[in-house]
Amino acid sequence: MIPLIAWRNVWRNPLRSGIVGLAIAIGLVSGVFMVSLQFGILESRTRDIIQTQISHIQLHHPQYEKGGETKFIMENGPQVFEALAKEPYVKSISGRILIPAMLESSKGNFGVELIGINPEEEAELTLLKERMVAGDYFKEGRSVGIVVGRKLAEKIGVKITDENGEDSYNFRRRLVFRFQTASNEISSLRVKVVGVYKTANSLLEEAQVFIRKQDVDHILEIPGEIHEIALITDDRKEFIEDKLSKVNALPAIAGNEGVKVETWSDIAPDIQFFAETIAASSRIVMFIILLALAFGIINTMLMAVLERTRELGMLMSVGMNKLKIFSMIMLETVFLTFVGAPVGLLTGWGLITYFGEKGIDMGVFTEGSEQFGFSSIVYPELPTSSYQEIIIMVILTALLSAIYPAYKALQLNPSEAVRAI
Repeated sequence: MIPLIAWRNVWRNPLRSGIVGLAIAIGLVSGVFMVSLQFGILESRTRDIIQTQISHIQLHHPQYEKGGETKFIMENGPQVFEALAKEPYVKSISGRILIPAMLESSKGNFGVELIGINPEEEAELTLLKERMVAGDYFKEGRSVGIVVGRKLAEKIGVKITDENGEDSYNFRRRLVFRFQTASNEISSLRVKVVGVYKTANSLLEEAQVFIRKQDVDHILEIPGEIHEIALITDDRKEFIEDKLSKVNALPAIAGNEGVKVETWSDIAPDIQFFAETIAASSRIVMFIILLALAFGIINTMLMAVLERTRELGMLMSVGMNKLKIFSMIMLETVFLTFVGAPVGLLTGWGLITYFGEKGIDMGVFTEGSEQFGFSSIVYPELPTSSYQEIIIMVILTALLSAIYPAYKALQLNPSEAVRAI
């Protein structure tokens, strides 16, 4: 009976209840969508860095560091590669040699990382082949050539933009790379640019240059050896720890002190920190929005209690006890909150689903974001666990907002309340 009375009381003033419900719905849509944008940026960055740079798991010599010396090759690298390639949970794998080099061109000298790859393995592992924007991806039978990023192509004059804004590429230009061999001798390599790739990370485009491993490993004096093995597993990135233990248990790796195995979160701890920051900031954003909504709900219910002082006094006079009065006001507040909350959550879910497929071009607002590795196209998304957290926060907000108006109703003196005008 009390729930029915409370529900009818909510709609005694439909305009006021409707406005409060609409405010709750708009607040939740804004909060949910804002949080989904944060998660979308995070997921896009993490996905891109795994698909283009790190992969799920990498193996190196323990003393090898990015930009380090080329002499730190992996111990028994080819055998480790073969053992991993046979594992059923390894979806794709690539063995690389990594060479810190100085690129010399007529436009200036640039420090780059020359990455020796097997083109077929790399095409399976990363999106490099799919992201070619000009030239070709190590065409079969072609002489020694390199693939450079779009930004580096601009710097060294391979990419030319005419007066009409049309881009063209000069693939006749030859570049000279100087680097240190495994025996600490300085060597050089003169090659042509055969292709240009594009990523969402302009820093990566400036720093990474790809070449066939077989074209450079003999110059480096490490024929057939490997600096780095990168692999993608059949599991999601969140559950890589299980695969990490399997990799470490392989006979070719267990006890091999010349091999260090790391996951993507070990190699890029900044991404893990960014994820934790996003999760914390999302909760703060929702808390602020729900706090503002709570004050609106409390204000509305206090007005309703004050307007019905005489009515509440009469109910007390005819025998309705304080527990029922308290329950009625609590239920009215909760019903008022739940009028707008489902609409807001469903609308937010619909917007996230739509823009999660279409994407939102944030280039106008985030100029230069690609320099920090963030794509200008954002695909909003929100984990199911976040929806559950928001629903719990809405329920708590409704209950806490109901306490003060219900308490004020209990403070009424029936004999004075019935004489209130």
